[in-house]
Amino acid sequence: MERIVVLDFGGQYNQLIARRVREAGVYSELLPHTASIQEIQGESLSGIILTGGPDSVYAKGAKACDNGIFSLGVPVLGICYGMQYIAKVFGGRIEAAPVREYGRTPIRMQDHPLLRGLDSGIVWMNHNDSVFAMPDGFSAIAETEHCPFAAFADDARKLYGIQFHAEVAHTPNGALIFRNFLKDICGCACTYSPSGLADMLVAQIRAQVGKDRVLGALSGGVDSSVASVLVHNAIGDRLTCIFVDHGLLRQNEAEEVLGFYRDQLNLNIIHVDARERFLSKLAGVTDPEQKRKIIGTEFVRVFEEEAKKLGGAEWLLQGTIYPDVIESGTQTGATIKSHHNVGGLPKDIGFKGLVEPLRMFFKDEVRALGESLGIAHALVWRQPFPGPGLAIRVLGDITEEKLSILRQSDFILREEIAAAGLAEKVWQYFTVFTGMRSVGVMGDQRTYDYAIGVRAVTSTDAMTVEWAELPYPLLRRISERIIGEVPHVNRVVYDITSKPPGTIEWE
Repeated sequence: MERIVVLDFGGQYNQLIARRVREAGVYSELLPHTASIQEIQGESLSGIILTGGPDSVYAKGAKACDNGIFSLGVPVLGICYGMQYIAKVFGGRIEAAPVREYGRTPIRMQDHPLLRGLDSGIVWMNHNDSVFAMPDGFSAIAETEHCPFAAFADDARKLYGIQFHAEVAHTPNGALIFRNFLKDICGCACTYSPSGLADMLVAQIRAQVGKDRVLGALSGGVDSSVASVLVHNAIGDRLTCIFVDHGLLRQNEAEEVLGFYRDQLNLNIIHVDARERFLSKLAGVTDPEQKRKIIGTEFVRVFEEEAKKLGGAEWLLQGTIYPDVIESGTQTGATIKSHHNVGGLPKDIGFKGLVEPLRMFFKDEVRALGESLGIAHALVWRQPFPGPGLAIRVLGDITEEKLSILRQSDFILREEIAAAGLAEKVWQYFTVFTGMRSVGVMGDQRTYDYAIGVRAVTSTDAMTVEWAELPYPLLRRISERIIGEVPHVNRVVYDITSKPPGTIEWE
């Protein structure tokens, strides 16, 4: 399989680079800039991309990679910091720009295979430094008013750089640069599709677990469902799935999930009622990071106990996907929030290790893989639901009353979205118990009750999202029903925050 390695220098758009490569039809891996040559070279390496980053390449302690990458015989493309790094390694000069460029910037492009199909126009810039003298053998192929070397190329050594960010939507047709690099420069066939990876993943699972048994953490979402089907296809009855009701599920969640798994997927599944256990541990806890870590720890302890009841299981299966890993913090990226199945896990888990076949996949890729495995469309496109459940949709401490209010309001929202025919057009939608109380008037009497937040977003990968522009009549029905049918709610607000700067969940 053709493979592109994206070396991460800590830039904010780096996960988008990996996505753009996959969208162009080549499998990509995002590795830290400290990765070894052996890890980078791996199998079927077709090219390398160096990402942006916050450092100045000439600063003490600036991030660097093993410069042996330039001797591997594959093309290298540097983006922003990555371009400056290439220039520095080969003898160019990089300095602080007298005029820094941010945002939409006019650019003039030459006719070059890397830029083919892109008209001179607008790109997205975000840099303090610039290349002021190119290394020998390099030629400028694009310029802006304040950046004479906005892109360069050394076709003999197949080294390329762009100062702008082609991976973001703000660079029109920026995806063409990745397509050109992959197809015309790296010589890739561009036939990658996540739906065709099932056999490879099954083989990897068999190689990892051997003849051992696996305990599957099954939440009801598409990620854990697809992961469980893959492992079941790999090792059959040596997989036992555990569905934990932690008291933080949506209305009717347990019944729906168990019906799916037993009737449609024929999985061996054990239902564990751990509601009292989780809620007692969470009593009085208000910090969202602490909530996530408590839930992550308790999940593992439940799985350890269930494994002992079964006579032992050596591996723990999780439906971890790539956005979970990114947000939980990487070697070069900040921790946004600790996902219960990544940063929220305790260090001492009672298993030989984790089986995470989807760890490098985005949500849309997981769905494509799920449909290729024959999983029911309704399950593949089920609303995403976080492992910590309603715990991170109740702001502040958690009580049964708050959970009841949240469940009822969320059920109404899901009913109305479905009735409007938007269930698969809106990426994710849910309500939030804000904990805020406000004055209202109902039945000619003063009220002082809770405000419920409504969140609905559109996305393809959960890494960046836009708030969904729901029709006003639909918003009116949602508000009227929640206020009219849910006790102790007198106000409904709609969240119109994109990601970034917000995240999908409120906690």
